[in-house]
Amino acid sequence: MQGIQGRPAYCYGGGKKFDPALPSAVFIHGAQNDHSVWILQTRYFAHHGFNVLAVDLPGHGRSAAPALASVEAMADWLLAVLDAAGVARALLIGHSMGALIALEAAFKAPARVSGLALLGATDPMKVSDALLETSLHDEMRAIDMVNIWSHSSIAQKPSSPAPGFYTMGGARRLMQRISQINPAQLFHTDFAACNAYANGLAAAEAVRCPVLFIFGNADMMTPPKSTKLLTAAIAHASTVRVEAGHAMMAEQPDAVLDALYGFATSNA
Repeated sequence: MQGIQGRPAYCYGGGKKFDPALPSAVFIHGAQNDHSVWILQTRYFAHHGFNVLAVDLPGHGRSAAPALASVEAMADWLLAVLDAAGVARALLIGHSMGALIALEAAFKAPARVSGLALLGATDPMKVSDALLETSLHDEMRAIDMVNIWSHSSIAQKPSSPAPGFYTMGGARRLMQRISQINPAQLFHTDFAACNAYANGLAAAEAVRCPVLFIFGNADMMTPPKSTKLLTAAIAHASTVRVEAGHAMMAEQPDAVLDALYGFATSNA
């Protein structure tokens, strides 16, 4: 995709061509990630009745740098992607930082959003001073810290979730690769954007579309107790809990897919 705010942008389509007759689902990754964290879910959606746009945020994956420094700017960029793709209305599915972006986009343009699925979301999404400092001065160490905290103990075995698949190793290598693609302190930029975002509660209170929360019972990055303000602000939302940490799309891919697709089809 070319010309999003003057810079090339990439969206993965799940292996299918865009069909304007179908409903659209937009997948938004979290900090130091790219579209590939959604690979199972996006391919299924694309082959079962949905247009898929799984974005690489600016400075991540195949989308041109620089990275955007605020959740508000990323939400504006996401709405520009919808304009460029000719999508009038879409289901927004966001993980962690991506959930904040989806929430802010719904606040800015509620008529453009048919539903919200927010995974690993909390507000405020505060980041510890120690982690912010480490991400600024020792990005590889920050990657290791977050990778450990993002996975539950069930993910430690190389055999999880399938023989030969190492969940933690794959997540660590993805974050390292994103750092190599864009060495401009990207992790710190992402973390600082999450830490500074202050419109979450107002955005949540304004939501009128259907909402699904998916939380990991073993999530140490956005633990269940930290989500109460956000869930209370969207009283009409439904909630699904999976036996996973923050990296739930990899640890419990089928459970996440089942929850997302059931929500999407019931609100298409």
